[in-house]
Amino acid sequence: MATLQLKQVVKEFGDTQVIQGVDLDIKDREFVVFVGPSGCGKSTLLRMIAGLESVSSGDILIDGQRMNDIGPAERGLAMVFQSYALYPHMTVEDNMGFSLRLAKVPKEQRREKVREAASILQLEPLLDRKPKALSGGQRQRVAIGRAIVRNPSIFLFDEPLSNLDASLRVQMRIELARLHDELDATMIYVTHDQIEAMTMADKIVVLQGGVIEQVGSPMELYHHPRNRFVAGFIGSPKMNFLDVEVVEAKADGVQVTLPGGATCEVLVDGSGQAQGAALELGIRPEHLELDEQGPLEGEIQVLERLGGQTSLYVRREGMMITIMADGDVRHRVHDRVRFGFAPERAHLFDREGLALSSLREHPLARLNRQDHKARADEKHANGKHADGE
Repeated sequence: MATLQLKQVVKEFGDTQVIQGVDLDIKDREFVVFVGPSGCGKSTLLRMIAGLESVSSGDILIDGQRMNDIGPAERGLAMVFQSYALYPHMTVEDNMGFSLRLAKVPKEQRREKVREAASILQLEPLLDRKPKALSGGQRQRVAIGRAIVRNPSIFLFDEPLSNLDASLRVQMRIELARLHDELDATMIYVTHDQIEAMTMADKIVVLQGGVIEQVGSPMELYHHPRNRFVAGFIGSPKMNFLDVEVVEAKADGVQVTLPGGATCEVLVDGSGQAQGAALELGIRPEHLELDEQGPLEGEIQVLERLGGQTSLYVRREGMMITIMADGDVRHRVHDRVRFGFAPERAHLFDREGLALSSLREHPLARLNRQDHKARADEKHANGKHADGE
């Protein structure tokens, strides 16, 4: 079992508070990703968990035990850094077993643990090689193997894939997801890349300026962002934002005027919103559709053809709007296009950037409800069949 609790954790460097009273619960075996822009405090928070940075105030608890005054070596954690930090004169086997050697683990036991880790990471044919004979992805796997042999309660990863090229990053994301499933361990992963966060995490923690903006599953953050920052940060390409004005606001929907004069009703709680109030409408590029009768219009500035999809960057009244369209779209640069969206896909944000509460059901919740109903119907049918017999 390996749970982690952060209670009002603060970190100060002089007069600067870089972590501002963070509260967070991480469950046993969760894969949690800290994500946010550079300087948001995610790596500092990870280093505090590891014991590499002191806590200015607040508490860090692992399995209920307060860790503030316990050194890094006694916390039972293993950290994988952005830099592989492998010893160039040692073989892969010696690098992976070095911490066990320092701990005076017997040679045969050490060798067995290294072989087990190498099997998990598919490094067995490379154990006699030195780091200079390995690719970047292989070196990163060795660094991860060095953590595995210690059998830690929690794995900590600090941007471990940022030094790899694009194809290797994809491969290593798959490897890490498989590793989490195989080891059944608690993992905390830091990245600025929201694609890494979306594809690997059970739970995402979005940070900005040392503050947690939102915590939730990847799809919860995607469908129900708490504020404009999270909405713009989660999702690729990023969400489009349009200035709109309230025509009518009710508890079961808000009717707004779009740029150009058309209106639409967004399924959010409009309680407290006054007629004429200025809001921002958010709509993701994948939810915009090219439509000759659409309410919005603009000129294509750039086309990015990606095979199955094409990204259109459309300029409208000084702003650039991104549309994800079919890969075979026939438009060209400088064409004028009309486009629109389904109102139920839209989000609304107030002047402070807070999202108006959505009335839409989360798609996963709907699927779970349908699955539950199907199981109940099946159980009921089986019961009737048994009674008939």
